[in-house]
Amino acid sequence: MSRALSRARARAIRLLALDVDGVLTDGRITYGNAGEELKSFDSKDGLGIKLLQRAGVEVAIISGRRSGIVERRAGELGITAIVQGREDKLDALRELCRARGLTLAQCAYMGDDLPDLSAVQAAGLGLTVADASAALREAAQTRGADVPYAQFYDPAAKDLSPDVKTVADYERRRKALLAQRA
Repeated sequence: MSRALSRARARAIRLLALDVDGVLTDGRITYGNAGEELKSFDSKDGLGIKLLQRAGVEVAIISGRRSGIVERRAGELGITAIVQGREDKLDALRELCRARGLTLAQCAYMGDDLPDLSAVQAAGLGLTVADASAALREAAQTRGADVPYAQFYDPAAKDLSPDVKTVADYERRRKALLAQRA
């Protein structure tokens, strides 16, 4: 399958559904002595999610596990569509689509392992992370590292410097770039 991804195809996406373990985290699950579960989320993903939301793309979480930490992170990012404890990711994605009046072609799904395979294959845009299982790397249209969140939704994003770390930084830089081009 071609890994080429057009801006038009990406712009058709109205919903991005994300797996959690291995996509929003490094895949490790750590338990503390009191039985608490710990996960590490990457702040760069948070910025990308915020930029997508500002571009009008709803972001959802579909996880096979249940975790209060996921709800907390989703709340921080303004993600209200959270489906946890669902092993059938494609069924959960279809439910999210139906509830929003969307087709699968208008949805993107990013996963990292075999439980995500059917959703990656069925979504209008199937994505995976660089260290995903071989089956997902083969099925996905592109890998997450190859698709910076903002670049398909805002042409100014391709010119962003590495010092852009917050949405406010992005907005300031974007306005400056657009002013230079005017």
